Amino acid sequence: MSIFLYACESWTLNADTERRIRAMEMRCYRILLSISHKEHNEEVRRRIENAIGPHVDLLTIVRQWKLKWYGHTTRSSGLAKTIMQGTVNGDRRRGRQKKR
Repeated sequence: MSIFLYACESWTLNADTERRIRAMEMRCYRILLSISHKEHNEEVRRRIENAIGPHVDLLTIVRQWKLKWYGHTTRSSGLAKTIMQGTVNGDRRRGRQKKR
């Protein structure tokens, strides 16, 4: 799972990405515990609890890491903070430029 979490701080989480994360996590557990794809997810979750005990799902870990990274960048004063907060100084207006 640690390979999966590499650079997850920079991901944009939307509904499709969250669905894919949950599916990948379930697929990994099914492979590791030799669980057939025909068994229901409730049975898989029960067997995971029996095998490794209570655990935090992967999506929660990704969200926590994103929040940690956001806090880290907002405390610093660098390019990442400027980009994330969108506080770029300049004279240009919003929208399309006027033709001359």
